Amino acid sequence: MAESIVRRWSQELTLMGAGILFILPLLGIPPKTYLTLTIAGLAMGMLLFLVASGVSIIFGLMDVLNFAHGALFAWGAYVGFTVFRHLMKWVVADSVFQNLSVFLIAMAAAMLVVALLGIVLEKVIVRRVYGNHLFQILITFGVTIVLVELIRVFWGPNDEVMTVPLTFRGNWDIMDVIVYRYRVICIVIGLIVYGGLQLILKKTKLGTIVRAGVEDRDMVQAMGHNIYLLFTGVFAAGAALAALGGLAMAVFSLQVYPDMGSTYLLFAFIVVIIGGLGSVTGSLVGALIVGLTYNYVAYLVPWAAAGVNILIMIIILLIRPTGLFAAGK
Repeated sequence: MAESIVRRWSQELTLMGAGILFILPLLGIPPKTYLTLTIAGLAMGMLLFLVASGVSIIFGLMDVLNFAHGALFAWGAYVGFTVFRHLMKWVVADSVFQNLSVFLIAMAAAMLVVALLGIVLEKVIVRRVYGNHLFQILITFGVTIVLVELIRVFWGPNDEVMTVPLTFRGNWDIMDVIVYRYRVICIVIGLIVYGGLQLILKKTKLGTIVRAGVEDRDMVQAMGHNIYLLFTGVFAAGAALAALGGLAMAVFSLQVYPDMGSTYLLFAFIVVIIGGLGSVTGSLVGALIVGLTYNYVAYLVPWAAAGVNILIMIIILLIRPTGLFAAGK
């Protein structure tokens, strides 16, 4: 009883601390700049959520440390880049319909290609190392090297400029607060994905099985469900989320490059550790904390922008070792 009370209050105190961190930058940032940075932080957080949610679900259900997730992220960015290059007339057209269509086509292509790649990886490689974290780290790290080298073979080793669809460019000036259009689109994408995942996990039979698998996968298998088919589907879904995040982040950062996945994979693991393994809501909250903190600190103390998130992760782990919204065991 006492332990559950401590656990409950530790979560509330941690979230209260996150709220204070959210308001504290107002002491050193002008209000209008603060609003602009907040929107940028929300957009970055939503993009990190797309990647981190896949990592969280895969580890929470499958108990697999997938260090190849960053490479799948980069593959999604490059597949989207290829679609944009082949449909450049739609990308530069002054038409909301054509711009939105090419963006949706690129999203679908990236998620499909990388999901299929994820299925192959799970069946051929990952399935052989279930239950052994050391082998999982080593073999998925090796997969990362192979996938990154394949990017260099197919698309070349140089950085490429990612074009933003014409009507996604620019900004709105709302009472002298600059709101970039694409950042709002990123926030909308993140909310749609979060809502979709919550709907699937909580309102469908498949979601019930997945959540049960987070708690006790042996029991799920004993109930007659094909746990390996479920694992393949979860791995493919996580890979597709990584691809979506890769494409959206590439448009956000205006570039693609072979090693882009490694940087964002680090952020994704920080998000998952803060939010708690196996929790979609935890991934969202953790991603927003990381995105907002990064933008605020980058404005105030640029050299400390990356390190502050690691500090926050350490503090949260000291208070709640399982993360804010840990699910499963």
